[in-house]
Formats: sequence, structure tokens, C-alpha cells
Amino acid sequence: MPQYKISFELKNCLSELDTLREHLERYAEYVGLSKKCTFEINLALEELFANIFSYGFTDNTEHWIKIKISHDDGALIIRIEDDGIPFNPITAEKPDIESPLKERKIGGLGIHLIKELMDEISYERIGNHNFLTMKKIIRATDECFGD
Repeated sequence: MPQYKISFELKNCLSELDTLREHLERYAEYVGLSKKCTFEINLALEELFANIFSYGFTDNTEHWIKIKISHDDGALIIRIEDDGIPFNPITAEKPDIESPLKERKIGGLGIHLIKELMDEISYERIGNHNFLTMKKIIRATDECFGD
């Protein structure tokens, strides 16, 4: 897999989801990721971005979300930085996915989905910024390559 890194910034606006998808698809095409793997990574990124947009800011001003995508040692690494309120998704309560829909509390499914789709997630708060790093294991023998 060829070495390739990208960095970009998106405004805290849901219309930026198309730009996010376009960046990921270009990256995935360049390194040869399968459509299935690209779909899973995109879904995790969209859920995370939507959560940052919906819950991360307490004001109505423009904020920037920085995203870096790279790969190293058999893993795709995505690092997201925002200046929103502190939130560690790793410690988020696991949603009830067993009870009937009418009995479940609203929320938490997006974070649950991200945890299921990605192989590793880490979080840190530095100053007034959230840093979330997600890793997806990708090896030449995995289903992440080819279609």
C-alpha cells in the first residue's frame, strides 16, 4: 500500500458531510481500499462528525474540525480535532440494543456503531481541544483491499 497522508478542515456544518466523504473516497481509492471498508470508515466518520456538530458546541458560531488520515503499520489512522465541549466517547454508556424499541433510551447508537466499525479508539483532551483517534486494521490479506 502506498504511503499517503491527508489533512483537511471542515466547518461545523452538516453540509460538509459531502466534502468529508469525498476526501475519504479519494484517499481510499489511492491506497486501494475496498468499497466495503471505505463504506465502514465513512459511516464511522459521518456518525462522529454529526455528533460533534449536534452536541459539541454551545454557541452558534463557526468552528473548524480538523481531520488527518494516514496509515502506518497495517492500520488506517484517523485523527479528529475539535474545540467543542469535552466529550470522551470511550466512556459513553453502552446503549441498550436488546430491549424493544419503545423501551430504549434515545442516544448512544452512533458511538456504539463507531466502536463496532473501528478496531481501536482513543481520546484525549489537550487544552480546549478534543482529539479522537480511530484505527482500522488493514492488511493486504484483509477484506479491506480490492472490491
